[in-house]
Amino acid sequence: MWHDVRALNATASTLLAATLLASIASGVWWLSQRPMFTLRAVTVESLYGMDLRHVNELTVRNSVLGKIRGNFFTTDLEQVRSTFEAVPWVRRATVRREWPNQLIVEVEEHEALGTWGEGRLLSVKGDVFTANLAEADDDHALPAFSGPAGSEKEVLARFAELRAWFAPVKLVPQELSLSSRYAWTVKLDNGMSVELGREKDKNTVKARVQRLVGVYPQLVARLQEGRIDTIDMRYSNGLALSSAALTVPADATKPVKPSKKNKTTTNKTTKQI
Repeated sequence: MWHDVRALNATASTLLAATLLASIASGVWWLSQRPMFTLRAVTVESLYGMDLRHVNELTVRNSVLGKIRGNFFTTDLEQVRSTFEAVPWVRRATVRREWPNQLIVEVEEHEALGTWGEGRLLSVKGDVFTANLAEADDDHALPAFSGPAGSEKEVLARFAELRAWFAPVKLVPQELSLSSRYAWTVKLDNGMSVELGREKDKNTVKARVQRLVGVYPQLVARLQEGRIDTIDMRYSNGLALSSAALTVPADATKPVKPSKKNKTTTNKTTKQI
């Protein structure tokens, strides 16, 4: 080997190249550790250019900054993104570097539509998240939702449908629940709770609501000052209702049959129509 000039030249070239690469890598590492590249600022902006309502400087300082490691070159952007997305009210975040010592974080906030179950919130996009409930209802009272795990978007879609279906009688859903047996119950802004039951087909719930909307003005007229507490629409050709202080006109033309519940309750009357 020592007499092979070509082999010696190749070996020398390889060693020289390795030495140069090591020197360059060391130089880059040394340069990257200079104080000028220490992160000086983390700027938080809205992903869509809108004002951020719940993510602010105090939130970032308390929840995020202490968890960021490294400098401009060595900071793990994916780790920073995950840290921001763990902050209450943050739905999605993107992170990029800005020369020479800053991170720019663009944030999409959750927009709360209502509460979900106990202590959580449902967003307008059907995401369930945890945040301070007092911050969510500072503008207006939030509707209440509940349902089995994984049913959030289904409940959200049904809520939108119910708002449209009850609009002709100027009633607005305030609570909507889907039981473990997938039966629907909606509470309206007049305090009335409506049992809509399970869906036998895609039109079952809609048909029951439309049937109620069609007779609702007559029910209100018949009951006069009585407030309807609950209505059960699961009957195929009728409905059952209960009402406190129920008053039925003497000339009512449609017979009303008391249910068994009426025999044992003195301050609330149940009627099946």
